[in-house]
Amino acid sequence: MNAPAPRVHVESVGRGPPLVLLHGWGMHGGLFAPLLPALAARHRVHVADLPGHGHSAPLTRLTLDALVDAVDGAVSDEREPLTVLGWSLGGAIALHWAAKRPERVARLVLVGATPSFVTRPDWPHAMAPATLAMFGDELRVAYRLTLTRFLTLQVQGSDAGRATLAALRHQLFARGEPAPAVLSDYLALLGAIDLRDAVAAIRSDTLVVAGDRDTLAPSAAGAWLARTLPNAALATIDGAAHAPFLSHRDAFVARVTAFLDAR
Repeated sequence: MNAPAPRVHVESVGRGPPLVLLHGWGMHGGLFAPLLPALAARHRVHVADLPGHGHSAPLTRLTLDALVDAVDGAVSDEREPLTVLGWSLGGAIALHWAAKRPERVARLVLVGATPSFVTRPDWPHAMAPATLAMFGDELRVAYRLTLTRFLTLQVQGSDAGRATLAALRHQLFARGEPAPAVLSDYLALLGAIDLRDAVAAIRSDTLVVAGDRDTLAPSAAGAWLARTLPNAALATIDGAAHAPFLSHRDAFVARVTAFLDAR
């Protein structure tokens, strides 16, 4: 009889101050593998599969609070304040974690992140709600095709779009297939997220990394985060779209390690 999946599957490597990596919607922690040699050289890196993704079991009720509780519990052995690197959805979780438990999250690296993934009357820096809703409709009809189309949007316009898309596709189902119902619940969460009111109170030292060709979390959203977070700096990677850590790895690693080493 197979053992049940852990609530949050975490793979840890390296020695040093703790660094937690959080991936985006529909993916898993294996996507960060190309970064580990550089990051683990001076940090204890904890790579998480978000609940319902990769090797992690889904949550009974999906909320940002529940996600923060689950991930925090999975690295509870770390007593030192954490640095959390969050990409896309992982960036929103990282922001909420820092707002909810400021004593726990000392630093943030926000990659392709935004306080709101959909446009609102006073927030133009995002996709239209109808676009996000369309993904939900398509998931029920053509599951794999919808995920592949979402990957294409992540690299659209990038200098290295074709190679990055190949890397994303290679990793997509490497840890199994997320259940369509789980992905649908996460899409609903993405549409509901609006962290703008919380951002100004987050005191964690932060690096915001934005691709200037990102269409899912436009660079204007990253610039807003960098302006509004009290202790933040912005690093824009020219020619990158939504996954700069894959398409422009050397530039990404240089900026992130410089930030991590400035203690």
